Amino acid sequence: MGIFGQILKKGQDSAVQKAGGVVEQVNALEFELEKLDEKGLKAKTQELREKLTAGTALLDLLAGAFALVRESAKRTLGQRHFDVQIMGGFALHEGKIAEMKTGEGKTLVATLPAYLNALEGKGVHIVTVNDYLAKRDAVWMGQIHHTLGMSVGCITHEASYLYDPTYQQENFKRDETRDTLGSFQVEVSYLRPVLRKEAYAADITYGTNNEFGFDFLRDNMVYDLGQQVQRGHAYAIIDEVDSILIDEARTPLIISAPDQESSSWYKEFARITPQLQKESDYEIDEKLKAVSITDSGINKVEKFLGVQDIYQEKGIKYVHHLEQALRAQALFQRDRDYVVRTGQVVIIDEFTGRLLLGRRYSGGLHQALEAKESVQVQPESLTLASVTFQNYFRMYKKLAGMTGTAKTSAEEFEKVYGLEVVVIPTNKPMIRQDLQDRIYKSEQGKFRAVVQEIKERHKKGQPMLVGTVSIQKNEYLSKLLETAGVPHKILNAKNHEQEAQIIAQAGRFNAVTVATNMAGRGVDIVLGGNPQDGEQSRRVREVGGLHVIGTERHEARRIDNQLRGRSGRQGDQGSTQFFVSLEDDLMRIFGGDRIKGLMEKLRMPEDQPIENKMLSNALESAQSKIEGFHFDSRKHLLQFDDVLNKHRDAIYRKRREILGKSKESLKAYIGEIVQRHGHIKEDYEKKEQELGVENMRQAEKFVALRSIDSLWIGHLEEMEYLRDSVRLRAYGQQDPLIEYKNEGHRMFQQLLGAIEENIAKSLMNVQLTPQQQAPALQQKVDLSAGSRAESREKVGRNDPCPCGSGKKYKKCHGV
Repeated sequence: MGIFGQILKKGQDSAVQKAGGVVEQVNALEFELEKLDEKGLKAKTQELREKLTAGTALLDLLAGAFALVRESAKRTLGQRHFDVQIMGGFALHEGKIAEMKTGEGKTLVATLPAYLNALEGKGVHIVTVNDYLAKRDAVWMGQIHHTLGMSVGCITHEASYLYDPTYQQENFKRDETRDTLGSFQVEVSYLRPVLRKEAYAADITYGTNNEFGFDFLRDNMVYDLGQQVQRGHAYAIIDEVDSILIDEARTPLIISAPDQESSSWYKEFARITPQLQKESDYEIDEKLKAVSITDSGINKVEKFLGVQDIYQEKGIKYVHHLEQALRAQALFQRDRDYVVRTGQVVIIDEFTGRLLLGRRYSGGLHQALEAKESVQVQPESLTLASVTFQNYFRMYKKLAGMTGTAKTSAEEFEKVYGLEVVVIPTNKPMIRQDLQDRIYKSEQGKFRAVVQEIKERHKKGQPMLVGTVSIQKNEYLSKLLETAGVPHKILNAKNHEQEAQIIAQAGRFNAVTVATNMAGRGVDIVLGGNPQDGEQSRRVREVGGLHVIGTERHEARRIDNQLRGRSGRQGDQGSTQFFVSLEDDLMRIFGGDRIKGLMEKLRMPEDQPIENKMLSNALESAQSKIEGFHFDSRKHLLQFDDVLNKHRDAIYRKRREILGKSKESLKAYIGEIVQRHGHIKEDYEKKEQELGVENMRQAEKFVALRSIDSLWIGHLEEMEYLRDSVRLRAYGQQDPLIEYKNEGHRMFQQLLGAIEENIAKSLMNVQLTPQQQAPALQQKVDLSAGSRAESREKVGRNDPCPCGSGKKYKKCHGV
């Protein structure tokens, strides 16, 4: 009967049934395509493009396109797309999220809709979570697309490339861990460095979410259309879509410039905050990760500082930064939330356990952490441009995604992005055993039980992956295992350089690997450690396959499911179990009063599991409650960001219009502004005579763009202050969002008026200098929130400002 007969018989949802029909069509074409040589395959691509131009619908070309990709994959990689992968590809083409379990070959699935949609010639973006995967996938999948006559680009943090099989460079060695999905090995790089614009001009472009987002922002800061690198947002396929669109949804991408020298405030705060007492001097809300200082705390701080009224003498901004310092002191822990590395505070991603190099907390929090840890306090920064991933990816005309864990967040994908989740069946039946949670009274008792469980399974040689929620817990469990005499490997953000080596061996007979969340995503653990070692693989299967132990439940069920997903890939044997204590953060913060009451009543050994249905229900209820809480929080953030997003769209549209204007239309545009500012009409005509027509047109474009940019920066800062202030209006029974919309609209209208005023005034002050060529106004910028510093040509602080005002740069646009 085959897999589809079984699926349809079970009455699966219509999306899966529809995909089943597509598979039959694709399979029917296989024999015919096997007869073609490589020239014939390329000719088929041209044939499909001609049909599309002639008016054939893309959907009518789908079966032929998918069959071509499958044939190319067989020839280049020796891999034939499974029928379920064809189904996944169909879901992605329809602009849906395909939930596919670990080891089901999501990377290969994306080649199907990528090729089909690339036929339109508008460019397809395939979004990955890091540079390594972007490069790997561009080289690996590039072979399939190249054989079919498609060009493949790659965008990374350091550079941009085109896939070119004639370009070989011994600088991209195989990573043992990540390439066990198939027999393909990356021995040499076929990625030829090119300009970023060329990489985006390719039919299909691989890159990270950060780089796509930052390139969009930079494109809206250029002073010439030729400097823009992206060519629109037609179709994107996001790998690990839940990580990017949900876990990172609240993190804005920010391009910023240094604003001021480090303030002595932070060192002062680091001295004051440890002397304040929790509850009497400040209150903590662990759910919201917020701290508020009490009247008693304010009085104490005033005494420390020797001031009468902190608000009058120091200002509201000082108190805001004081509260950030309290957050740093009371809520943020070293080796849980961040590490100190080479004299810098580096954030740890709470979802992946990885170091977020270059990313900084905003609002003075990062500076407060630097002062707390006695490392150099970096200067605060001024936002030049920003966008959230939510708003960036909603720009695409069609969006799709893949992940092993999406169903638990289906409501959010639907409501925020209009994306439907389709669960794709596995190629082989899933036989992994997910054992019932073991719940303990205390954390200490829980870890003793974990060690005992590891010892018992280790005796029979079963490989184990043990997941911990932080570096602290990771190292604590490692010490317990050392004491118990259990040999093991430890993996966390501190030794992430050895990740590939450690994970490659994690499925071997007798292996014990203790890892943070970084082992939960994008990692494929092969039983026996090597697909070619049949004897190792057989021994591991005999003892039950890979056993995964979770030492704590995460706030989101998806993260737990990712850890479980390391076991039982492609029909492998395996098992998973979570060990939970009533002292875990999840139960303590969100478990409710019933749990606290039960903890006090229980009189039993700490390392004896509690079997209580109410507890199991409370655990699930707590996770569900938190997921809902975070969903509401992200939705709330998006509602506020949508207001600013409308402003951003209007400003960027205005910039693009000015960049694209001909000399005549630019003169007409400036002429309208001059008409509205009647007092400068004569001066304007004199200025044109003084500069000459050609120079005047250049000056007009430059001044218009510079006026927009400088005032937009100020608007972003004012909107941030407004956002903080409207929160307080809730106490006066006013809706903060409505207040933000109304005030924001008024401020935006003022901004538009101010831009015109600034253009009119600045034009009158333009002076030509011998050095004045193309505008040298790109400052040194720092790309915050996941990013890097990029040096561009810099104007000296004491040089004349390029805007022509006659002032020094530091007193004008360098402020």
